[in-house]
Amino acid sequence: MHKSGRCINDGGIAGQSRAARICRALSSTLLARRPETNTATAERRPGTKLLFLVTEDWYFCSHRLPVARAARDAGFAVIVATRVRDHGDAIRREGFSLRPLAWRRRGDGIAGTVRAVGEIVRLYRAERPDIVHHVALKPVLLGGIAARLAFPFGAGRPALLAAVMGLGSRFGGGWTARALGRAVRLAAGGGRVIVQNPDDGVALASFGLARERIALIRGSGVDTAHFAPLPEPAGSSLVVALVARMLRSKGVLDAISAVRRLRADGVAVELLLAGPTDPDNPDSLDAAALRALAAEPGVTWLGHVADVRGVWARAQVAVFPSTYGEGVPKALLEAAACGRPIVAADMPGSREVVRHGQTGLLVPPGDIIALADAITALAGDPAARAAMGAAGRALTETEFAEAIVAAQTLALYRAMLAERPVPA
Repeated sequence: MHKSGRCINDGGIAGQSRAARICRALSSTLLARRPETNTATAERRPGTKLLFLVTEDWYFCSHRLPVARAARDAGFAVIVATRVRDHGDAIRREGFSLRPLAWRRRGDGIAGTVRAVGEIVRLYRAERPDIVHHVALKPVLLGGIAARLAFPFGAGRPALLAAVMGLGSRFGGGWTARALGRAVRLAAGGGRVIVQNPDDGVALASFGLARERIALIRGSGVDTAHFAPLPEPAGSSLVVALVARMLRSKGVLDAISAVRRLRADGVAVELLLAGPTDPDNPDSLDAAALRALAAEPGVTWLGHVADVRGVWARAQVAVFPSTYGEGVPKALLEAAACGRPIVAADMPGSREVVRHGQTGLLVPPGDIIALADAITALAGDPAARAAMGAAGRALTETEFAEAIVAAQTLALYRAMLAERPVPA
């Protein structure tokens, strides 16, 4: 969307896309509302305001809490705007201001999207933050639109930071990928964009995002004190575990097929599936399907696990045949920090943690035979499992620890503030 509020028409996309209808609705219902003049915004307030825009409160707590704590300790006034379900009290206890939003990660529709943007516009005008950290694709897109609508002439507009937490399944190619890539570029609004792996940076640059505006911060960090190395569990069977939301694109069915194949060949192997279903995501397996799959020998679905250290205490190997389009999967960082070797699909994000032959094994995406062969190789080589687990632990300590990610993000905040014009 241009500053004037006119929608950009991509002639290469036939017909009128859902994104175009949303854009037109936003322009007609929101842009006409000009912000009230507030002369108080001409002065820099004490306590720089940092606002996180996140879809779900649990996601903020699991992926952004260390950075928010570091910002708070550095003197930022931290505001969290999110859908509040079970973690509101935990966010408030950190000393953050909580601003509940009514949106969802998926399924809001055009009318819900317009309402969400209007709510965010009002929030930005009321809070007038110095920096807004948009976390993941939906906040990046809707938050970027809201910032333009809240401050259409630029004055008072916060510095915008768009954190792309992996490009997901929608960036697989074709016009949808091009449209979303251009939308991310426009939503960034001249601000900075964080990517978690180099492949995503190259992809966004190909959509016209200036390379100097792209910062590589690999992952959300891992608490290496909490996720400490664990001894291998004893037992006659090799236990492998997949920790993820129960999505098809996360490789749940591939992991089951590989283990089924191995057991048919007489290999003593068991699979633990640890993670919830995701009703908001059409790619999710439902509980009934998972219970049916777990009824066969060698497969156990644990559902949501509050502390996955219990999973890694039971399993010798992590498997992650995801083709989803990850940033840097936090589940892999936690497994590596606990000293577990990893077998993963050779995909962006996963290969940041899985260094083939060093911290684990990479296999071609969707190749169930290769996945089964890699599991077999580790099943018969305890020394290799130990060496890879130790190397993965060392990697998390030196490159992925929470303190490292927090320091890199704070440095980016300071650079953005230095670039932001100081009101006269």
